[in-house]
Amino acid sequence: MIKLIVNADDFGFSQGVNHGIIDSFLYGIVNSTTMMMTMAGTDHAIQLAKKYPKLQVGIHLVLTCGKPLVDNVPSLVDDNGYFKSLSTFNPKGISLEELEREWTAQIERFIHAGLTPTHMDSHHHVHTLKELNPVIKNLSAKFRLPVRKNGFNSIDGVDSFTDLSLFDFYGEGVNPDYFTKLKERIKDGMTVEVMCHPAYIDNNLLHGSSYTFQRLTELEILTSVNLPENIILM
Repeated sequence: MIKLIVNADDFGFSQGVNHGIIDSFLYGIVNSTTMMMTMAGTDHAIQLAKKYPKLQVGIHLVLTCGKPLVDNVPSLVDDNGYFKSLSTFNPKGISLEELEREWTAQIERFIHAGLTPTHMDSHHHVHTLKELNPVIKNLSAKFRLPVRKNGFNSIDGVDSFTDLSLFDFYGEGVNPDYFTKLKERIKDGMTVEVMCHPAYIDNNLLHGSSYTFQRLTELEILTSVNLPENIILM
């Protein structure tokens, strides 16, 4: 038996993303999501998380999209005060003290909203960068939160959310038989997380992300697939 967590990233990016994630939960196989605390749809996502408490919700730490929650973090932002893009930021140039203050603020905003996080991961997987691992280790211990693995690889000294995390249900890897073929790739007894990005398209998503219309295809698959008998949702 394979235990499956289908985690929708980017909860809070926009209302279109939020509605896509909720529909994938209500009518499909998504059973977990992680919330961005710095985006236009964050307040909307908080409301939805409270409305649907059976949906597991963790924190999607942000470093490469939007604006920080705290001031005086010059190593994290560009000249306009926005987080640097994934293509321009250098993890070796980041102040770990500034990063820990910012990510602490993101976690605390989630908790102060009255929500209990299940785990942590990050936008663009930046938490897996070795230069940033000390911050993740500190935050995981402070808030007692497990962390998404990078495939089979975990961060030293940090509890992992699952035995394995898969990131290939994305782009060209999005196909209708993805989940039915998992049993050919995964050993019985494992707990596996599959990352996904379902959404409805709105202007915030269309102008704020390079990954747009593929999310509609993900949504369609996630709300129509039938899992094999040996795969159960956690």
